[in-house]
Amino acid sequence: MIIQILRTPYTTALHKRIRGQCSSCLRLRWRLCARCSGTQMWRIRPCYRSYAMSSVKLDGAGAGAVEANSKPTGPLMKNLESIAPLVQSAAETPEPISTQVQGIIPTWINGKFLRNGPGKFEFGNTHYNHWFDGMALLHQFRIEHGRVTYMSRFLRSDAYKKNSERNRIMISEFGTLAMPDPCKSLFQRFLSRFEVMDVTDNASVSFVKYKGDYYVSTETNFMHKVNPENLETLDKVDWSKFIAVNGATAHPHYEPDGTTYNMGNSYGNKGALYNIIKVPPEKAEAKDTLQGASILCSIVPAKKSHPSYYHSFAMSENYVVFIEQPIKMDLLKIVTSKLRGRALGEGVYWDPTQETVLHLADKRTGEVSAVKYHTAPLSTFHQINAFEEDGLLMVDMCCSDDGRAIGNYLIQNLRRSGHALDEVYNAGCRAFPRRFVLPLRVTDETPAGQNLNTRSASGATCVKVGKNKVFCQHEDLHGDDLHDYGGLEFPQINYSKHNTRSYRYFYGCGFRHLVGDSLLKMDLRDKTLKVWYQRGFYPSEPVFVASPDAVEEDDGVILSVVLTPSQDKGTFLLVLEAKTMEELGRANVPVNIPYGFHGAFNPS
Repeated sequence: MIIQILRTPYTTALHKRIRGQCSSCLRLRWRLCARCSGTQMWRIRPCYRSYAMSSVKLDGAGAGAVEANSKPTGPLMKNLESIAPLVQSAAETPEPISTQVQGIIPTWINGKFLRNGPGKFEFGNTHYNHWFDGMALLHQFRIEHGRVTYMSRFLRSDAYKKNSERNRIMISEFGTLAMPDPCKSLFQRFLSRFEVMDVTDNASVSFVKYKGDYYVSTETNFMHKVNPENLETLDKVDWSKFIAVNGATAHPHYEPDGTTYNMGNSYGNKGALYNIIKVPPEKAEAKDTLQGASILCSIVPAKKSHPSYYHSFAMSENYVVFIEQPIKMDLLKIVTSKLRGRALGEGVYWDPTQETVLHLADKRTGEVSAVKYHTAPLSTFHQINAFEEDGLLMVDMCCSDDGRAIGNYLIQNLRRSGHALDEVYNAGCRAFPRRFVLPLRVTDETPAGQNLNTRSASGATCVKVGKNKVFCQHEDLHGDDLHDYGGLEFPQINYSKHNTRSYRYFYGCGFRHLVGDSLLKMDLRDKTLKVWYQRGFYPSEPVFVASPDAVEEDDGVILSVVLTPSQDKGTFLLVLEAKTMEELGRANVPVNIPYGFHGAFNPS
């Protein structure tokens, strides 16, 4: 938080001052460092304009200094284990290798568990700054008849190939600016700042499907079609060649017939637009990619030059739900980042003076609802589910009361140890599952000032406060015990059966570290947890796979890749009984794997 000191403190060796520039009013702001601000009685107040996310540096501490969040949640942690081995470059394993199975891998699981995430963090003497910047490393766990093989390949993106050819970072990423060629003259290097920055195609976030084909995706306008059988990189696909968008999320939603919805921004002379994208399920020709994609509708940002950043969106049976959160993008800073010699990520900031606004778009007509649903400032990266009942729309998502988490995931922060690592973690704000209830039949005759949530068992409220404006207060989808596990992220459900429908269970990672350190199952009926936890083990996003004879919602297994930083080649694929969260078996992989982001199960 950038805050304004009303009385300048005396700076001693015990505490230092932080100086940063407010991204809206451009005035310099000062505050005490996190070590002092909680104990010294200085009169401070927020800069009324905005709170910069990335432009703050601690005097004398160098880049990567961490600033305490305004609303820390969960227990403070001490003596956290170093996870530096989880964010180190790894070699690819292009040919399948056998794993050693302990316990039992159910023989009915037949398919490929695909995972994506960063796997290379330097080229030559140049290093990436942010976790999101690493080159995409694709993983495949092939499960057949109780046996498991493993293979991995780097995505052969243009960014990867150019970087490899020159043995240095050639393409800028979210947190890393590619520097000019050192072999050029000083004048040539100066002129290169005025060249248009290449957009990265390093698709390191997830595996997604369009028209039955698998792609790996990030949040730019580029995706890559890949062969799930051998992880070979196939076609590079540019969204902007099919529809007028400059990017799309790595978290599309799917209808049972294969129709796919996504969201992406477009930027023009009049600023930004949020666009809802619809991709048909069929191919006209075998080589088709995104042919037939269309923009269902567009939503105007609250401020076109400062649109919200979003990682995903929600979808119910009849609506796409877009959450316009106070994580903002300063487009002028982003466009001029190369000229100014700054990373793209420094144009992203948290503005808690802005409310969060939920927008509804009708999937059938493309009409954007005039009613806007407001709530307190929050940040969300992943939604859990959304469904409609009795004229109400329930939107469940993992939320944090602070939006600066992205700034904590610098590689040097993830590689810290001892007290410095504890400080990074404790400065963060945890994410917790929450439900927002949105009334769908709000008209001029709808009474103001009273709770429109008619679900008697729900603690959420939604009150009409003005014409076409409803203010919503959330309901917690957890008990107090979730605080002991550091909140929950990477949520997953039985998607094929319960996405857009009422549901009872969701799964996720507990976060008593900067990465997941437990696997959790939440029962919404009584908000109780079932937990898989083993000290020193760090599981990835859980993926639910239903059993072939499933009757109940949780009949199936949970798949997760578990890493062990204290043990060389201590990686294994974990299989849990979804109903009990008890271990069925694990497949030990004799290679080191970096911690990744998202994946999918591709049944045979």
